[in-house]
Amino acid sequence: MLRTPALLLCAALALAGCTSAPLAIETPASTSRMPQQALAPVILVSIDGFRNDYLDRNQTPNLAAMVAGGARAEYMRPSYPSITFPNHYTLVTGLRPDHHGVIANFMTDPTIPGVRFSMFDPATVRDERWWDDGKPLWTSVREQGGRAAAMFWVGSEAPVHGARPEFWRPFDIQVSSRQRVNQVLEWLALPAAQRPHFITLYFDKVDTMGHRHGPDSAELNAALGEVDAAIGNLLSGIRAQGLQQKINIVVASDHGMTATGPDKQVFLDDIVDVGRLDFGWTGAYASFNALPGGEAAAQQLLDGSYPHIQCMTREQIPARFEYGHHRRVPAYICTAELGWQVTTRQAEKRKNHELLGEHGYDNTLPDMYSPFIGYGPAFVPGVTIAPIDNVDIYPLLARLLNIIPARNDGDPRHTDAALKH
Repeated sequence: MLRTPALLLCAALALAGCTSAPLAIETPASTSRMPQQALAPVILVSIDGFRNDYLDRNQTPNLAAMVAGGARAEYMRPSYPSITFPNHYTLVTGLRPDHHGVIANFMTDPTIPGVRFSMFDPATVRDERWWDDGKPLWTSVREQGGRAAAMFWVGSEAPVHGARPEFWRPFDIQVSSRQRVNQVLEWLALPAAQRPHFITLYFDKVDTMGHRHGPDSAELNAALGEVDAAIGNLLSGIRAQGLQQKINIVVASDHGMTATGPDKQVFLDDIVDVGRLDFGWTGAYASFNALPGGEAAAQQLLDGSYPHIQCMTREQIPARFEYGHHRRVPAYICTAELGWQVTTRQAEKRKNHELLGEHGYDNTLPDMYSPFIGYGPAFVPGVTIAPIDNVDIYPLLARLLNIIPARNDGDPRHTDAALKH
């Protein structure tokens, strides 16, 4: 599968759920382990493509107020690869992509022969086999006596480990940022016996504008203002319902963004016969398997030295990426320098516009960093904690919800200083 720009996630998820799809409600199907009143409401907000330093642009007064009245990290590192599906699933499972198995937005699996996972394909997006290597937080909440809701989230449309959130919405790009917040406020307005304890809220606009216009564009700044205004509506609605002393909010992102352009592309067609290679992804990196007769082309990429890219087998991926061992990771990968893209001419023909912003690079590069903000009665006002990894969000959420976490790669000690004791 040739790469489609990450901003098309919006259209992809829209295809996965009809634009007129009604709110879906799942009936509880597990045994309570804890009293429901023990689970304080928590909202996890993701602003897709929100680079950590966007907080310093004076475009987000409501987020700035949350920082002043709550806790933040210096920055949060995404997991590798720094793209949307893997990192959103990491946020709700606490597992690295190599462990939860959602290793890219497109992938194949030798245990699911003849099927190619695609964010454009509702049949695969809603097939739990692609998600069951991890257990999302909403499943654990349900198992332990709580209720969950997803105002859009990667993985929430499949019955992972037998259940979706009780309340969930298939992604619909036509639903505005304000409407998404209104849905969350409707859930919070339910009687206490019906109100969700854990809610996810997803915004895509910042990522879309970052890809289309670049991270330093006026359009990107306008998107920051739009999403920040929606978050202001969320805070106002929570206050109007008298819930401000009961609800904790965690704001995060899946990755950052860096500037790129058509003058920063390496076409693998100019090096080898790409017709004998099966691509899973192209962009900040290209991952692929060799088709029959394609081994020589793959070996040529491994043996050569080419400007702005480095090619390797998955066994040669640097250990610090914690990536390359899952059965779904393709056999070969070529990584690009920050701001460069490694692609094919066919992949570029499939795009409908130039790409001026990109992510997916080394997750230790500052342009890939995202924010962590914790706001609510559990958090210390005005504190800034040391940098964290995004796997650390999951044990923090489990702690806020007072539930037993599933197996995960995070460390609750890394966010301990953000919490009141």
